[in-house]
Amino acid sequence: MSKIGLAPPCRSVPCGVARRGRLPLSLLASTALVALAASAAGAQERSNDQVRLDEIVVEGPARASGMPAPFAGGQVAQGSRLGLLGNAETLKSPFSTTNYTGELARNLQASTVADALILDPSVRSSHPSGGIVDSFNIRGFPIGEGNSGEIAFDGVYGVAPNYRVFTDYAERIEVLKGPAAALTGIAPNGGVGGVINVVPKRAEGDLTRVGAEFSSRAYGGATFDVARRFGAGREFGVRVNGSLRGGDTAIDRQSETTGIGSLALDYQGARFRSWLYALAQRDEFDAPNRPFLMTRGLRVPSAPGGRENVIQPWEWSRIDDRSLLWKNEFDLTDNITVFGNVGGSQTRVERFFGLPTILNARGDTSHTPQYFDLGVGRQSYEAGIRARFETGFVKHQLTLQASYYRETLERALTNGRPVFSNVYAPTWSATQFATRGPRARLSDSDLTSVALADTMSAFDDRVMLTLGVRRQSVATNNYAPGTGILTSAYDESATTPMVGLVLRPLDYLSLYANYVEGLSRGDVAPTTASNAGETFAPYRTKQYEAGVKLQYGSFGASLAGFQIAKPSGELNGGLFSVTGEQRVRGLELSVYGEVTPQLRLLGGVSLLDGELTKTAVAANRGNRPIGVAPVQLNLGAEWDVPWLRGLTLTGALVYTGKQYIDAANTQSLPDWTRVDLGARYATEIAGRKTVFRATVQNVADNKYWSSVASFGTFYLGAPRTFRLSMSMDL
Repeated sequence: MSKIGLAPPCRSVPCGVARRGRLPLSLLASTALVALAASAAGAQERSNDQVRLDEIVVEGPARASGMPAPFAGGQVAQGSRLGLLGNAETLKSPFSTTNYTGELARNLQASTVADALILDPSVRSSHPSGGIVDSFNIRGFPIGEGNSGEIAFDGVYGVAPNYRVFTDYAERIEVLKGPAAALTGIAPNGGVGGVINVVPKRAEGDLTRVGAEFSSRAYGGATFDVARRFGAGREFGVRVNGSLRGGDTAIDRQSETTGIGSLALDYQGARFRSWLYALAQRDEFDAPNRPFLMTRGLRVPSAPGGRENVIQPWEWSRIDDRSLLWKNEFDLTDNITVFGNVGGSQTRVERFFGLPTILNARGDTSHTPQYFDLGVGRQSYEAGIRARFETGFVKHQLTLQASYYRETLERALTNGRPVFSNVYAPTWSATQFATRGPRARLSDSDLTSVALADTMSAFDDRVMLTLGVRRQSVATNNYAPGTGILTSAYDESATTPMVGLVLRPLDYLSLYANYVEGLSRGDVAPTTASNAGETFAPYRTKQYEAGVKLQYGSFGASLAGFQIAKPSGELNGGLFSVTGEQRVRGLELSVYGEVTPQLRLLGGVSLLDGELTKTAVAANRGNRPIGVAPVQLNLGAEWDVPWLRGLTLTGALVYTGKQYIDAANTQSLPDWTRVDLGARYATEIAGRKTVFRATVQNVADNKYWSSVASFGTFYLGAPRTFRLSMSMDL
């Protein structure tokens, strides 16, 4: 048994994080001495630090988590996963990434991944709270719409829940910005703006945590999180967590019930390592929040209050997800590792609701409820080899990977009767009941790929060059709804390259550039086209990016400039062809870390210049694409009150510029601003670490249309919402 005693003052960044209790004890023990030696240049001694850490006792050998360590302040990590390249430090990565910690999610009281990404200036959730789907815009391009499945789980597609991914089982939420087909393969639903990866919780040390929460109006729940390590060398780990939440939400006549359970098992041997994750969740809504369509030629009316809900109280949604992932690594030698992963998920969606259309300036609406029964089955397989070697003074990290992904969709769809209401004064109609029908095969898809990448470094990692390529094949069969008759088939392949360069003139400064391509399955000409049934090659999305990253002492920042161009198919004169293109040029500034020992900042600004560079309709050429705001600003701050130990005040500012909902740029949503305020208090009750958190979202209760999906639907912004929670480590 080893004993490590720590006492302030402590100048190092990781030690400062540990002092606030933000890392599991086993990780603290394994990094404490290294942290002291790696003290950040320019970090100041905490003048008000009067806390003395208890002695930390570690049984057996200390174990690292395998994840990059948190940066100063504990809100983001110092690195993230880059697809088949594995984990990479922020300053050594040729891509723009932000890597949010589970601690940040807890402090934000974020229920879902969308809630946890509220401070990322490059990301906008196109479905706010109260809806059944979490989908996003990253760098002006949508991901996660339609049948979703576009969030990776520990780097693997096809495992995360289909529509909403909760933070209960997330240790990290990583955002890789820009297309990444060579790194991660084609996204299941064709998203190219970026990749969101959830790193699941696993047993890093012994933990027993329970919690309770409440939010407007009468929505509450309880959570638990238990982790243990076993064995002579603590090589076996188990972590179990879950929650049960339910009640009336802040939106009128809406209720939600959610149950979540997850299990993580792992074995960490000398040469063999294995992880097994199992996940189950059920999410039920009555009167779920839905987006709006706008009648063509009319101006979008001003937004009503965020509590208003035109969806009828008898409309509903029920979603069940079951997921499993097994990952394995074996070291053939000290420099050669083979790996293999197998996983998948099953989703059952039943819902009965409609999509409201705003009919006039008075805000009158109509929608027809539909019974929708969807079954989604996904399977994912990966295998490969990683090798480290040298050629002269150049070090290589080579990865060869093969992957196979299969997805099947079955659906039943029946219509109810039209319903009329008003966004400002909702009215209620007679209850309707869903008419259920049998499900029929809708589509099946097979995605197969082989990828090779090599990261070459020289001069003590001052110069790093990454080259990669992936050969991707996409085969899809589409079937007629209700009959199951094959209507079209698709079988195409494409090769996507990737190159990234990093120059590090100083230990705390890096310059980087990359060229990378994204991939989306091509369209099939619709039945209304003269070339109906013709299949098109996968769309290649091209990105050029360059930037600078800084991590000086306890403060970090990055500046990136990029251009992304994505082609699209259009119907013109009866002929369907790939004649459209959307281009987005942008600048992103991000900041994170500790400005002073008591003040932490997280956020930034994104400036987007979007343009329809090619269109079938000449009048639309040069217009701004749907849903691309010219300015996106996010800034969060935390301040440790010096005269009351344990108290932290928090605040967040979110601004989104004007967004168009049509390609002609005749209909738009005005810009909007939201302010959140909160506080948390860390103390001990009966010797148990306890944290109380309180947040008021949208303090001013502003009325605003929040976001636009790629096909022109738009959402109402969330109302003022109060959130309270308590967690205790037993």
